[in-house]
Amino acid sequence: MDNFTARANAKTTPIVALTRSAYTGWLKAQPKATQAWLKSTGYKANAGNVALLPGRDGSLMRVVLGLGKPSRDPSKAELWSFAALPGKLPKGRYQLEGDLDPQVAHDAALGWALGCYRYERYLTRKDTSKNLPTLVWPAQVDRAAVTRERNATYLGRDLVTTPAADLGPKELADQAEVLAETHGATFETIVGLELVTANYPAIYAVGKGVGDTSPRAPRLLDLRWGDADAPKLSLVGKGVVFDSGGLDLKNASGMKFMKKDMGGAASVLALAQMVMDAQLPVRLRMLIPAVENAISAEAFRPLDVLETRKGITVEVGNTDAEGRLILCDALAEADAEQPDLLIDFATLTGAARVALGTELPALFCDDDELAAQILAAGVDTVDQLWRMPLYASYRRHLDSRVADINNIASVGEGGAITAALFLQEFVSRKTKWVHIDTMAYNAQTRPGRPAGGEIMGVRAMFEMLRRRYASA
Repeated sequence: MDNFTARANAKTTPIVALTRSAYTGWLKAQPKATQAWLKSTGYKANAGNVALLPGRDGSLMRVVLGLGKPSRDPSKAELWSFAALPGKLPKGRYQLEGDLDPQVAHDAALGWALGCYRYERYLTRKDTSKNLPTLVWPAQVDRAAVTRERNATYLGRDLVTTPAADLGPKELADQAEVLAETHGATFETIVGLELVTANYPAIYAVGKGVGDTSPRAPRLLDLRWGDADAPKLSLVGKGVVFDSGGLDLKNASGMKFMKKDMGGAASVLALAQMVMDAQLPVRLRMLIPAVENAISAEAFRPLDVLETRKGITVEVGNTDAEGRLILCDALAEADAEQPDLLIDFATLTGAARVALGTELPALFCDDDELAAQILAAGVDTVDQLWRMPLYASYRRHLDSRVADINNIASVGEGGAITAALFLQEFVSRKTKWVHIDTMAYNAQTRPGRPAGGEIMGVRAMFEMLRRRYASA
């Protein structure tokens, strides 16, 4: 894998990683010249702080990485300290000192890998990643696991960051087909008016504004993989490649980042890739409704009443609440197979961002044990989520006078909850269902998490799935 190497050589520079408390004892044991250098530069072993120690000839002799104060706060875990390294070191070969615990070795290698991510598709000089340093694989690390997480994260970030002009429904389908071919999965798409014939009317209604003959026509992506007798795992991802808001048009600032509205699709593509790469013993099905919410004479309108695959009629209270409309058809199809577990990812509401900020995905799940497993996996993988309630009393806010349900609530409060309750209408109460409302975008750059597309909660979800199925 890029930015890693199997062995050290004569020019390899050692890296010592130290917590603040360990740094104090380590410093006392160093030569006086090293002590003087570090003290004169005011170095502290805070999380992500890097010191470059010169040798007698002025060349780089050693690197000191601060891990900060040990904390129970996952957002300050060592993973992100290691992620700070690639951007702060000159090009060269490096190796971590000491016998690392396997978990620390994993965090170090994964942090390094995530810190090396660069989105370079549109740069005329595509050499920034090649100029990054190289790390010798830690001895105790599971290289396959790190590579799996790295590749999935890179895939998801690339997809979300790609402009909508170059990532329409067809391109999203092409990516899913490549994934299927790579892992020996079956893949099919239902496109345009075929959606009506196949009884996916809500997906078609939302995406028909581009025209039936357009390469950006709406479609449903359907990937299947694994032993038919294995537990059924179904993934559904919101694939709105660009959201103008439809006839309920967004303003300029609201539309600015709407290329990321397919972040749910990117998340389940990344998660499916991890599941198949790890050969988890499941019968995987991934469904992605892929549309553009465009404006035209053919676009759906406020107060239209839509049919859905489940037979529930929906009054369109707002065309900018389109994600739940395409998801409801896909969820109904996934649920009809009575899966062991049904998971959806969606950039569904701004209300979830108001409640939790941009860095913490909202988790909705009415199974306490399953929710606890996901949250625990999030802590262990430093990929946290936060559980929010499926408060049934708020369902009344979705009542419609002319249809079975409205796609928006009659009140402005609790928008993430009412959106989740809308989706719940299309899933059997017997099904174990998980809904993730995600930002899918880093609003600002932090170590290992550059501004741009992000697949939040995916590593956590995979770890939960691995624990659930790998030993089955």
